[in-house]
Amino acid sequence: MKSSVAHSDLMPASSRNDLFGLRDFHQKAVTRGYLYEIPVCEGVAGSHIRRGHREIVNFASISFMGFQEDPAIVDYFCEASRQYGLVTGGSRVTQGVCVAHAALEDVMNRITGHEHTVTFGSGLLANIGFLNAMTIRFGFDSDCLIDNQDTAIIMDRDCHWSLWKGAAHLEQGKTLFSFRHNDPTELDAILSRISSPKKVVVFESIYSSDGSMAPIGALLDVCEKHGALSYVDDANGFMIYGPPNRPYHAEYQELGRATFRMVSFSKAVGLEGGAISGPRGYVQPFEALSGTSLFTASMQPPTAATAVYILEKLNNQPELMDNYLAKVAQSRERLLEEGFQLYDSESYILSVFVGQDLIAENVRQFLGDEGFAVPVFRYPAVRRNHAVIRLILNDRHSTQDIENFIAALREARQQFGF
Repeated sequence: MKSSVAHSDLMPASSRNDLFGLRDFHQKAVTRGYLYEIPVCEGVAGSHIRRGHREIVNFASISFMGFQEDPAIVDYFCEASRQYGLVTGGSRVTQGVCVAHAALEDVMNRITGHEHTVTFGSGLLANIGFLNAMTIRFGFDSDCLIDNQDTAIIMDRDCHWSLWKGAAHLEQGKTLFSFRHNDPTELDAILSRISSPKKVVVFESIYSSDGSMAPIGALLDVCEKHGALSYVDDANGFMIYGPPNRPYHAEYQELGRATFRMVSFSKAVGLEGGAISGPRGYVQPFEALSGTSLFTASMQPPTAATAVYILEKLNNQPELMDNYLAKVAQSRERLLEEGFQLYDSESYILSVFVGQDLIAENVRQFLGDEGFAVPVFRYPAVRRNHAVIRLILNDRHSTQDIENFIAALREARQQFGF
């Protein structure tokens, strides 16, 4: 009699993993410097972190305003936890939304000037959910259905992984197209060739690897010329740019023309969570059609409440962001004075060009040994051998922190040559 147990079920788990190549891939990636053991940090992930017995100056955190270290904000979060609890208790559709989420969405409508906002657990979930909703075929019954499988998505080639992942089910050249980074002319040419009346152009405001700014007005002109909707991922610029005294005022003046605006609260606000704002008729159905709202929980209620508190703080005290951006500009000048190659951008993302991927990994390890946490962006985050040190200053970094880092970076350049 033949056994009904599959041969693979009799194998130890470690051997079965080899069938998928996971262990072999990981070992080779670590050996060749593509991956490394993830460090464990103690305490608050702020301007300085602790790893074991060492204090590390942290240039890796995207929560750069330091609100997570502000006692008044921590107290506010704790009080909101007592008021609203720690969990949503379910998805928005199954249970409803907390009053804190409703308040945050009202504030977002006011800030963006859009009619309706839906919040998500993260900006990544917002991006994936948007692309699912705009290209979905679904019906509750034969008379209540939607079919947008013919929607054409046209995306900047440098868009975030979450946007490309959200579009992975689309067919390249038929319902999915890409245009050269920040190139309105190529976008115009691509839109001219697309016959579907359903067209959505997707791009970012500020790109996270090189800090480049999109030509928002020019891209939206092309969208309007061809009757295309526009979706701007503003994860890296929200609440940072816009006022006349800050960089990119002209570009942000145009942002109100975009059909949709996605934001992440993890940058200027310093909390997890994301949101999509836009016309009510489009955004309200995202509650169900995105999937990432229907099938998972939203932000924790105290996080949503604290986001409102911080947004009002940033609105009422613009000097907080002004002072931070001034610190960034001064640090940029110092890096340029030292001869480091930076991307031509005025954004707070200071990407120092290194080049060779493995040299960049050596630099990361060296800086870590010197007491600095810095992320290195290598392939597949950027093109092969176009690695950068993605440097983000924290508002609580001292002048000495910055000067010490520049000295260490100078030594790394002498040792590894970049």
